[in-house]
Amino acid sequence: MTKIKVVTDSSVQLTSQEIEKYGITVVPLTITIDGKNYVDGVDITRADFVKKMNEAAELPKTSQPSIGVFEKTFKDLTSDGSQVIAIFLARSLSGTIDAARQAAEIIGKSDDIVLVDSELTDRAEGFQVLAAAKDAQAGKSMDEILAHVNKIKQSQKLNMMVVDLKNLIRGGRLGALSGRIATLLNIRIALKMPGGKLEVAKKGRGKKFSKAFDEKVLADIEKNKDRIKEVGISYVDTPEVMQEFADKIKEINPNIDVLVKETSPIIATHAGNGAYAILYYVE
Repeated sequence: MTKIKVVTDSSVQLTSQEIEKYGITVVPLTITIDGKNYVDGVDITRADFVKKMNEAAELPKTSQPSIGVFEKTFKDLTSDGSQVIAIFLARSLSGTIDAARQAAEIIGKSDDIVLVDSELTDRAEGFQVLAAAKDAQAGKSMDEILAHVNKIKQSQKLNMMVVDLKNLIRGGRLGALSGRIATLLNIRIALKMPGGKLEVAKKGRGKKFSKAFDEKVLADIEKNKDRIKEVGISYVDTPEVMQEFADKIKEINPNIDVLVKETSPIIATHAGNGAYAILYYVE
């Protein structure tokens, strides 16, 4: 039986133990801060990135892995006759999956490398990657793995709160006028990503809006508490507050596994300080 190997990108939320246990290959994105380049997860940590982001004169930029990096990665992984399933962050957020597709075509391995747009990122992407890696270790076929990944994708939920719109404004994601108004009025926004497209779900003002957002998410988890096995909580710079949120989820159902970790630079860059997301899927 042909061996299947799993590849993803560094925007994914996985623990080092998961990566090692399931033999997952992570291809890093590149980060540029005030003209200096860093390789995500190699020569800059997520905590260090946030610190440097806040000190930077300009908004940091993130870049997808080069086609050359993907060429080498795919050649190495398929050299023993293995197939590859590569799951990447949403195309709407990065050109990573397109660079990977070009690399697969250049080396003539398109038939052996299956690319999947997770339509999300972070731990939601991680859920798909872990499912694929576990299935591959169990000896399941490519079709079986893809069916499982798609099932998870269809039931995933992203609930994201942006409390400081400064980076969105600096990055041009909001018009200058609407950005100034939003800042003056202490506006916060809740985001969602249906079909892989980032959208504003709701706008509100101050901590009261965030509290209502939190309560709505917890109510949905309560409603589906027996059908949710895992929850990911990712944040920019609020570990204590997010751990408190995790504790509330454990009160709803102690059997739900909750992973609380700092998010990747590609998310932190645009979401800004204080942003957080709760990600899960319903079985």
